[in-house]
Amino acid sequence: MRFVSIESGIIRMGCMKLSRIILTGLLLVSGIASAEYSHDQAMTVAPLNGIDIAYTSVGDVSSPPVLLIMGLTASHRKWPEDSIHGLVAAGYRVILFDNRDTGESSRLDALGEPTLWWQIFKSAIGLKVNAPYSLNDMAADGIAVLDRLGIEKAHIVGASMGGMIAQIIAAEYPHRATSLVSIMSSTGAPHLPRPKRQVRRDDWSLEQLHAAGIYRKAVPRQMTAVIAAGDRSEQVRTISVPTLVLHGEDDTLFDPVHGLHTHELITGSAYIVYAGMAHNIPTALVSPIVNAMTDHFSAAINVENKVNSTYSSLSSQP
Repeated sequence: MRFVSIESGIIRMGCMKLSRIILTGLLLVSGIASAEYSHDQAMTVAPLNGIDIAYTSVGDVSSPPVLLIMGLTASHRKWPEDSIHGLVAAGYRVILFDNRDTGESSRLDALGEPTLWWQIFKSAIGLKVNAPYSLNDMAADGIAVLDRLGIEKAHIVGASMGGMIAQIIAAEYPHRATSLVSIMSSTGAPHLPRPKRQVRRDDWSLEQLHAAGIYRKAVPRQMTAVIAAGDRSEQVRTISVPTLVLHGEDDTLFDPVHGLHTHELITGSAYIVYAGMAHNIPTALVSPIVNAMTDHFSAAINVENKVNSTYSSLSSQP
């Protein structure tokens, strides 16, 4: 992809290609093409990686697979339905799953509830943080879902904490990642601005929160996993799969420099910052974001095909 305009240090998208115009049209009709998917779509719950993980699949099983990983306290329901419709309409198979401690996946209350302020303090003074499970464990959950579905490789897409998990998959399981898309995420580097407290809704019932894909009881264990992971810069630097980094200009949880740092560490990665986007995926930006992802997927597949073709040619020579 080619991004040619730079304004206030922010790389923005250049001219929309014909494929993007076509995909925008597909998004408008995807409610018909992919009407079978909604947030209420039935999940399969399977024993994976030592716990129960809930997952579902949308689209033709023969299409290139895309694994979506959501962030802190969030189940798969936090992905906008139209983003799933758009990916399926563009010819991809979408796999969604509930991170441990969310949705229909296992609640790991038996592992205890860490005292967050104490873990933050220990991290600040260089002591070991005791996490009930790690981001690496959560990355292994995603790989286990792919194994369960018999999928060798997939485009790996993660948002926020899910972006951190996706980065780990791309770094530690590069043979399983066709490409990486890291959305509104971070490397955890200590020089980056500290996350700012977000306004939370206290007027919703537990049932309403769960319907929106929010599981607040996951905070202590998942947040401790993020803290324990610390600075992952060196790990992120090893990522070699084609990578697209997306961020919101108005993100106050992870300032856009978090995304910029991720981009700077990954050789050959692309970086887009969207005006009007905070730490979320606004309805108005679903189509541009899906367009950017599918352009990236296509480019990654073309690169992989060229590499495979070159390898086959060299292997066939006497």
